[in-house]
Amino acid sequence: MTQAKKLTYYEILGVQRDVAQEEIKSAYLQAAQRLHPDKNTAEGETELFLDAQLAFETLFNPVRRAQYDATLPPEEKHSDIVSHKIHFSRPNLVRIDEPQIMYVLLELEAIKGKDAFVAPPMNLCLVIDRSTSMQGPKMDLVKSSISQILRLLRPQDVFSVVSFSDKADVVIPASRVTEPGRMEARLRLIQPSGGTEIFQGLNMGYTEIQHNYSSAYVNHIVVLTDGNTYGDEQNCLQLAKKAGEQNIGITCMGLGSDWNDILLDEIACATGSSSVHIAQPDDIQKILIRKFESLSNVFADDIMLEYKPTDQSKITYAFRLQPNSGPLIINTPMHFGSITQDETLNVLFEIEVQPSKDNSDSAILLDGNLKVTIAARPTPVPPIRLRITSKFEIDSAPEPPPDLILNALSRLRLYRMQERTRVDINDGRYEAATARLQTLATHLFSQGESSLASTVLMEVQNILKSQNISDEGSKDLKYKTRSLLLSAPQEKRK
Repeated sequence: MTQAKKLTYYEILGVQRDVAQEEIKSAYLQAAQRLHPDKNTAEGETELFLDAQLAFETLFNPVRRAQYDATLPPEEKHSDIVSHKIHFSRPNLVRIDEPQIMYVLLELEAIKGKDAFVAPPMNLCLVIDRSTSMQGPKMDLVKSSISQILRLLRPQDVFSVVSFSDKADVVIPASRVTEPGRMEARLRLIQPSGGTEIFQGLNMGYTEIQHNYSSAYVNHIVVLTDGNTYGDEQNCLQLAKKAGEQNIGITCMGLGSDWNDILLDEIACATGSSSVHIAQPDDIQKILIRKFESLSNVFADDIMLEYKPTDQSKITYAFRLQPNSGPLIINTPMHFGSITQDETLNVLFEIEVQPSKDNSDSAILLDGNLKVTIAARPTPVPPIRLRITSKFEIDSAPEPPPDLILNALSRLRLYRMQERTRVDINDGRYEAATARLQTLATHLFSQGESSLASTVLMEVQNILKSQNISDEGSKDLKYKTRSLLLSAPQEKRK
């Protein structure tokens, strides 16, 4: 049997060796909270807690830190947890006196170890809209879907259900599933009535998650609604930001067409998750079960990019291509979301690079660290250094992007067309909106997406008649062009 590798003090605290002195205390407090014996009783974790204390005492003292550093072997450059690859849209930048765009594709993948992968337990809360519009088949299908999830939960999982209209109630308190029949009986008591106030349900769902919150769990909220909420949008976004800071994911599912997709997108993006469109009630069970299966197979429950903005380059757009496609909020930290053991996480960046002021040979496109959170791992994962640069050349022969990026850009272009169409309509540029949609339809027809192309042309007529897109057409355009990114052909890996 091979002996387990001894962790360095830096690895125990989850930091790199060149970490600033003032950041060591913050890293220790996070590690200590995770490993404290009051919260973690697993075998060996008390020793890790004591090791974290010793690591802090050594590294927080500059003299002792220098003495300790002198005893260490060279730092390994690559993570043994998550691998990453970087692809560029072109080999280099051109030395010109105006800004230029470079596309960068980041691929992240779990490194499969020798030991069998064991998914961490879930702390899952379903927050279900029970407003009047949910009565009938919609609510019946939601209840039957939850009943099926109850039978798929593992003994270690914690589960809760909240229903909401203009007020919220706990239907199934956060607990492990020991009596699914009794829980199903509580589901049958849900009676649709009232209006839709998402914050009421989201806040109560967050409270249920807190009862069993642990960094050793995959903590996640799934919100399902078929209606618009009014007046509580900022409260929802503030709560989502708070959840994201605690690594609590929020997936938002909109049923039908009468809901605010922009709000649900923003709530989900704040936590690294995504919003989902459920076009027909018959799809409720399939989509809920698919989400549950994805959560039960999580390897890393969040990957977060912390980067330093520079004067020379700026991220102007960021989009997660897979596993759950959707735009990302451009700030630091930037939440990429979770990856499973068998999936690759792909993020495409659009980066604007300013002309070189000092005739330097290269430009820093992105300088930061990837922070990986793995609930099943007792110690923090050391950050992955991500420093992306590109050289300037005086002249550059035109060269097509690699297939991987070319395929992504061609399909992302379709999604961004519908984004810009919304902006055109909001700004009163109706002629520009119809022209853009006609171009989108042409591209869709050429790619064999005739059904979606026909929907686009119908929306052209709606703009001409009413100077707006229908609610149903708006959702179809947004989520169906987004889903095309998941079916984009991937460059075959060698």
